[in-house]
Amino acid sequence: MLADLFTACTGSAMLTAWGLALHCGPLLFAVVGALPSLAQLAQLPAAWLVTRRGARHTTVAAVTIARFLPLLLAPLPFLPVAPATQKAIFVCIVAVSAILAVVGNNGWATWMGELVPTRLRGRYFGRRTALCTLAGTLGALGTGLFVDAARRRGLESHALSALALVACALGVGTTSLLRRQVDANVERAIPRWAQLVEPWRDPSMRRALRFNLGWNAAVGLAATLFQVHMVRNLGLGMLTVSIYVAAYALARMLTAPLWGAAIDRVGCKPVVLLCAMGIAVDPAIWLFASPSVHWPLLADVLIGGTLWAGLNQALFQLPLRIAPRRGRAFHLAAFAAAGGLAFALASAVGGSLAQTLPTQVVVHGHALSSFEVVFVISTAARCAALMLAAKLDEPGAREVEALLRFAAAQGRVLRLRVPARTAK
Repeated sequence: MLADLFTACTGSAMLTAWGLALHCGPLLFAVVGALPSLAQLAQLPAAWLVTRRGARHTTVAAVTIARFLPLLLAPLPFLPVAPATQKAIFVCIVAVSAILAVVGNNGWATWMGELVPTRLRGRYFGRRTALCTLAGTLGALGTGLFVDAARRRGLESHALSALALVACALGVGTTSLLRRQVDANVERAIPRWAQLVEPWRDPSMRRALRFNLGWNAAVGLAATLFQVHMVRNLGLGMLTVSIYVAAYALARMLTAPLWGAAIDRVGCKPVVLLCAMGIAVDPAIWLFASPSVHWPLLADVLIGGTLWAGLNQALFQLPLRIAPRRGRAFHLAAFAAAGGLAFALASAVGGSLAQTLPTQVVVHGHALSSFEVVFVISTAARCAALMLAAKLDEPGAREVEALLRFAAAQGRVLRLRVPARTAK
């Protein structure tokens, strides 16, 4: 929960605020948004470290350094350097932080894969996601209010610097708690070069890698542009952006435990299929938004927030279910690296399109902004990626119909409980 508060001070919404304060263009926004995914290329070196040094040791070391990087960000607005130099420093700090996060996440996923039993994994991570999302939601609202209030007084740079210092204080707390977590019984070994290609030799993992590549490429085209579109084209303030992020998180928080229970019951593949089908058409909702029409944002929160909660959990657990215990770090690394590289390259393409296309593009008599054109392309690409989702091979996974029956059963239980409690 402290880590999610840290993210509220340094995450995507605040990076958007930093980018606006430094007068970054759409292409630079796309590059900054793509850096966490581009950094997934560090997954293979991370897996090497995890195998050689151990999951706990690698995770604690990487997270500790990453949580102190905002100290370098805090004085940035006040440095007597050219604006171009400020932007370069900003990008470098984000890049280093992203690489350290990759190393820490690989170690953490390997670590948790051993600590959390498979039969409880869905429910455990569902509840964990709900609690952490609650902390992140409150943090996002607080930081949005703080930055907007400071902006009205002409103190936006001061507010962002203050949040960077708060993030460092939260980082001290997260590191302290992480050090108290028990180690897992993961055998350390000297990594072999052959382990780098083992994930691509496994047929089940190869199908998962192909889907992760295609899906992240489709999502990455537009993912980094939504919040910038809200501020620049829809005329919304950072408070509204933070409320949107918080509402998205609230939808995830409320539905995450249900998705976790569903994954334990029917497996990851049916959850991936069902959620991806809904998320595929989600960018098209933004075509109906304008400076005076904001209901599509609510629809996006309800649909996207709910379905992304399920898809993220399923994609986190899918490689854990497919990968063998020995060499698991390399399978997790290949999965994350494939998705991250695809997302990063697609984000760069999407940002370039948004910047180079005319301000308005007329399609069949309808005027679309350059951002909205990218949203349409992303929708088409997501629909194409669904064919790869249908080919996923997960041992023991059931069909989508089983997931729908489970959802219907849960709904009946809920309807029975509510009158019972009312009668009491």
